[in-house]
Amino acid sequence: MNLLIINADQLRHDCVGYRGLRPVRTPSLDALAAESIQYTRAFTPLPVCAPARQALLCGRHPDSFGAQWNYDFLPTPTVQPEWCWPLQLHRKGYNTAYLGRFHVSPTLKPKDFGYDQWVSWAGHKQRIQEKYPDAQHSGGWLGCESPVDVEDSGTHWMAAQASEMIRRFAAEGKPWHIWVDYEEPHLPCRPSAPFSTMYDPASILPWDGYGDDFVQKPYCQKQQTINWGADSMTWEADFRFMVARYYGVISQLDQAIGRILSALDAAGQRDNTIVAFTSDHGDMCGSHQMLDKHYVLYDDICRVPLLVRYPGKSPRICHEFVSNCLDLPCSIIDWLGLERPEILHGQRLPLEPQEDMHARRQISSTSNGQQFGLYTTRMLRDDRYKYVWNLTDVDEFYDLEQDPGEKTNLIACAEHQARISRMRRDLFEILRGQGDHFVGNEWMRRQLLDGRKHLGTSF
Repeated sequence: MNLLIINADQLRHDCVGYRGLRPVRTPSLDALAAESIQYTRAFTPLPVCAPARQALLCGRHPDSFGAQWNYDFLPTPTVQPEWCWPLQLHRKGYNTAYLGRFHVSPTLKPKDFGYDQWVSWAGHKQRIQEKYPDAQHSGGWLGCESPVDVEDSGTHWMAAQASEMIRRFAAEGKPWHIWVDYEEPHLPCRPSAPFSTMYDPASILPWDGYGDDFVQKPYCQKQQTINWGADSMTWEADFRFMVARYYGVISQLDQAIGRILSALDAAGQRDNTIVAFTSDHGDMCGSHQMLDKHYVLYDDICRVPLLVRYPGKSPRICHEFVSNCLDLPCSIIDWLGLERPEILHGQRLPLEPQEDMHARRQISSTSNGQQFGLYTTRMLRDDRYKYVWNLTDVDEFYDLEQDPGEKTNLIACAEHQARISRMRRDLFEILRGQGDHFVGNEWMRRQLLDGRKHLGTSF
């Protein structure tokens, strides 16, 4: 069985057409979803680029080995090749290729992890420099229209490289694995025409989280908007235009992904290839008046799309909680008959409906801050409620049924204290099982197990 992984960067769970939640057109992903198991409640273990990718390679939670933020911000320990499933595939004789930026290690390269072939972005950058020497970008982090023709764009150039790799591997007749790691739709969003004008900003409605007044919220959340200069931005003047470009880049990426999937079909590889599509994390994109990620554990960035097309398995929609970067590697190890490592923090993805009974009833994600200072938080979410443990500031608690935008912090409400206590204990057990170092001392245990938390003067 072959394995094709397509990973987007910073793609929100609600910005794919098949979910029907936002007016984003993704016909290629919609077609893939119709043939796949759709995991509607997939969450990333840590919503930052490098840690999420490291987890996807090994199935260990990034916090367990110290990958708490991007290693190119402040140096951190990174994943070791011998933990990782691609190295096993290489040793089993698979043809292997990694396409895209290898945001995994500052020193090790894809070959160290078992990838025989690596197509980086260097070839595309050279092509753009030669063909568009005077290309300029405006708009800063809010993005702009790209001056590059869509056929020369990064999305479509990488699709051509992936398609050629599929054709080459198919012709050799050996089993293969290809990982295509895109940089889109990470900000700043710069869609090419016609995608740059596909969405009318005037028709784009705010996210549920927009309009947060940050009352009874951790200090760093309002500060993050100030750091970005977003505290003076509005939906009408700023954010809706950025979201229109975000939508445009997603539709452009979708067209490129469609070409990769068409190449798979043309090479006769559809019926013997597992296809997985996901993203490392989401994007605030104006929700809570924020850009990018960091500091927060809102569903905007923790919840991600996840599709798995498995030959012979019936397509369906699965609403169980899954962890994309922990459960997918665990599943790949089982699906492809690899040796199971001693440490895995995920569990096998439910493919058949009868497997849903073994799924989680809660899901967790963690954050350690990054660009503007380190700020440790841990989240636990169930069908209705979300608890966020903030080690150095006020905790958060949301009723997602009544407040889907997570704008009203109920951490001090008397009626929820019993539930909050239970979720704190549940979170403690999950973090201990994942090797989280912050629950290994008595001071932190008091917060979760004894409720020794300061509510803040605003309460």
